[in-house]
Amino acid sequence: MASIQATFFAKTMRRQVSFNAFIPKEELEIPGLPPVSRPPMKTIYLLHGFSGVCSDWAYGARLQELSMRHNIAVVMPSGENSFYLDDEDKGELFGEYVGRELVEFTRSLFGLSPSLEDTYIGGLSMGGFGAIRNGLKYHRTFGGIVALSSALIAKEVSTMRPGYENAIAKYEYYRRVFGEPERLLGSDKDPEALVRKIELDGADFPRIYMACGTEDFLLKENRAFHDFLASRGVAHDYREGPGQHDMDFWARHIATAMEWMRS
Repeated sequence: MASIQATFFAKTMRRQVSFNAFIPKEELEIPGLPPVSRPPMKTIYLLHGFSGVCSDWAYGARLQELSMRHNIAVVMPSGENSFYLDDEDKGELFGEYVGRELVEFTRSLFGLSPSLEDTYIGGLSMGGFGAIRNGLKYHRTFGGIVALSSALIAKEVSTMRPGYENAIAKYEYYRRVFGEPERLLGSDKDPEALVRKIELDGADFPRIYMACGTEDFLLKENRAFHDFLASRGVAHDYREGPGQHDMDFWARHIATAMEWMRS
C-alpha cells in the first residue's frame, strides 16, 4: 500500500494543485508463500465537500483499509468551494480537471487501469454534486458514480436573485460558481440536462450509487433526483438510512459503495 501526497502543475487550473492517494499493490505478498494475484484494480476519484480539503476523506473514513481490502486505488483532489465546475473567467476549470486531466495524470503516474469499467468518481455533499455532474458529463471517462448526501441544488440556485443569502453563502457566490441563475437549468451544470443529453446521444450511463441519511437536510433533493432517474428508466442503486449530514454516515456508505464497486 502506498499513501501519497502529490503536487503537480495542472493546465486546466493554470497552477500547482495537490491531491492525496492510496494505491494498493496488485499482489498480496505473504511471507513463505507465492504471491496471490488480485482482481484488476479499480480507481475512485473521491471529492470532498464544501469548505473541505483533499485530506478529509483520508482522515474520516478508514479509506486506507478499504483501499487495501477491495484493491481499489483512491485519489482525493482538492476542489476548494467550486462545486467541481469550470470557472472560465478565473481560468480554474475544476470540472475538466477532475473529469479529464487528473485522471490522465494519475493513470500515467501510477499505471492505473484506463478501462471505463475500472474508473469511478465519487463524493460527499458538494463532492456528491461534483461526482454526479462530472460523472455524467465525462461519461466516457467514468464507468461509475458514487454520490453521498449530494448537494443537488441546481433548481434552488436557478431561482436565486440579487440579495439572496442562506447559511452557506450569498447570491454573488452562487452566481460565480453556477453562472447566471436563470440560465442554469438546461446547461451542462444541470445534472438533469446531462441525463437527457446522454439519452439523446444514445450513450451508456455510468453505474450510479446514491445514498442519503433520513435526517439529512439534503434528503428532499436526493429523493427528487432518484425519482427523476427512475422516471427516465436510468438504472441506479439508491439507498436511505438513519443518518445526518456527517462523516459517520459517509464512512458507512463509502464502505458499502466500495463493495458495490466490486460487484
